[in-house]
Amino acid sequence: MLGMALAALDSTILATVVPQIVGDLGGFAVFSWLFSGYLLAVTVTLPVYGKLSDTFGRKAVLITGIVLFLVGSLACAGAWDMASLIAFRVVQGLGGGALQGTVQTIAADLYPMKERPRIQARLSSVWATSAVAGPALGGLLAAYADWRWIFLVNVPVGAVALWLIGRHFTEPQRSRPEPGARPRVDWPGALAIFACGGLLLTALVQGGVAWAWLSTPSLLLFAGSAGCAALTVLIERRAAEPIIPGWVWRRRTISAVNLALGALGLLMVAPTVFLPTYAQSVLGLSPTAAGFVLSVMVLSWPVSAALSSHVYNRLGIRRCAMLGIGAAGLVLLAFPLLPYPGAAWQPALIMLALGAALGLFQLPLIIGVQSSVGYRERGTATASILFCRQVGQSLGAALFGALANATLNDRLAHAPSGISAGLPDDLDAVSRALEHPAGLTAQATDYLRRAVDTTVDHVYLGAAAAAALALLALLLAPRRFPVHTDTGGTGTGAGEGPGAGEGEGESGQAGA
Repeated sequence: MLGMALAALDSTILATVVPQIVGDLGGFAVFSWLFSGYLLAVTVTLPVYGKLSDTFGRKAVLITGIVLFLVGSLACAGAWDMASLIAFRVVQGLGGGALQGTVQTIAADLYPMKERPRIQARLSSVWATSAVAGPALGGLLAAYADWRWIFLVNVPVGAVALWLIGRHFTEPQRSRPEPGARPRVDWPGALAIFACGGLLLTALVQGGVAWAWLSTPSLLLFAGSAGCAALTVLIERRAAEPIIPGWVWRRRTISAVNLALGALGLLMVAPTVFLPTYAQSVLGLSPTAAGFVLSVMVLSWPVSAALSSHVYNRLGIRRCAMLGIGAAGLVLLAFPLLPYPGAAWQPALIMLALGAALGLFQLPLIIGVQSSVGYRERGTATASILFCRQVGQSLGAALFGALANATLNDRLAHAPSGISAGLPDDLDAVSRALEHPAGLTAQATDYLRRAVDTTVDHVYLGAAAAAALALLALLLAPRRFPVHTDTGGTGTGAGEGPGAGEGEGESGQAGA
C-alpha cells in the first residue's frame, strides 16, 4: 500500500503546484509534458515489468521500481529548468510502471480469491485517500514551502516501503526458475514495445494541441507507431519468451477484459478531465470545490469494489461486470439531463453513483483474469489489462478532446452577432475567460457558460457510448470465468472459496 501511495500521491499532488513550477523554471508551452512524459513511461513499461515479474519474481521488480521512482523524485527536486524536470519525470514514470502492475499482481499472489476484493479495495482506498490528500498537501507546500518539496515527500514514504518489503515480503518457492534454467528476457521485443507505445502516445497526447491532427508530425508519428507495431508482432512471434505472449489475446477471458478495460479508459476521461472544467466554468466553483465534486467518485468506488464479491458470488463475474458497466452507462446518460446551471450536489451525486457502478465493473474483471492464470503468467496478464486501460485513456483524451473542441467551436461560430466579437476560440481560453469574467458582458458570460455545458454534455454522451463498447466486449468473455488450479501465494487454492461458487471449475490452463 505504501508503494502504491507513491504513484497515487504523485498523480494528484503535482497539478496543484504547476503555476509555481512554471513561474520558477519557465517553459509554459511544454509544461503539459510533466504529466504526458510520466504517463508515457508508465504505460510503455507496464507489459515489460509484468513479464519481468513472471521471470525473476515480484520482489526484485517492485524494489527496482521503488528505487527508480525515488531516484527520479530526488532528481526532480533538483531540476534546473523545465526540460530537465520533464526528463526526470520520465525516470519517475519508469519506476511508476513497476509499482502499478506489480502491486496488483502481488495482491493476487498473497490472497485467495475470496479475500481479494477486500485487499484490492484497500489498495483502491490508497487512490481515494490520495485524491483528497494530494491536492491539499500540494497546496500547503506551494503556499508555505517550495514546489520542490512535493517530490521530496516521496523519499520517507518510499524508504519505509523499501524497508517493509525487504524485511517482510517473502516470495513463494515456485517463483524461482528451475535448476539449470537460465531466464531469458526478450529485450528486442521490449524496445519495440517502447518505440510503438512512445510514438502512439506522443501522437495522441500532442495531436490537436501542439500540432493539428492531419499535420506532418501527427501523420509521421501514427505511421511510425504502425510500423513499430508490425515489427513488434514479428519479434514477439519469434521470441522464446515474448514480452507480450500470444496467449494474452488468444484466451477469450483475457482478451475480452483487455477490450473492456480499454473502453473503461475511454470512459474515465469524461469525469477526470472535463468534470473539473464543468464545475468551475458552469457552476462557478473554486478549484478546491471542483476537486471535491470529482473526489466523491473515488470514495464510492473502493466501497463498491469491496462489496462486489457479494454480487459476483451470486451472479458470476461476467454478469456482475455487465451490471456495473450497464449502470455506469445509465449514470453517464443522466448527466446531460442536469439543469442549467444547477447546484454542485447534482454532479456530485452523479459521480457518487458512477464510482459505485464502476466498482462493480473493474475489480471483478481484474480478479477474474488473475484467477484464470497460474503464478508464472499472472504478472503478464495483470500488466496487459492495466496497459490496455492506460492506452484507452490516452485515446479517450484525444477523441473526447476533439469532440469537445468541435462542439465548442460550433457554438462559438453560431454566437449572436452582438457578442461574437472577442469571444475565446477554444476550451482552455473559454475556461480562462470564465475564471475572470470581468472582461465579458453578462450576456457573453452566460452564452459561454451554456456553451461549456453543452460541450461537457456531449463528452458524457461519448463516455456512455464507451460504456456500451465495454458491455459489448464483455459479451466476448466466457459465461463462467475459468479458475486456475495454481494455489496462489498462501497455499489457498484460487478455485477455493466463494469464487468457485460460479461453477468455474475448469482446471489447468483453462481458457487457453
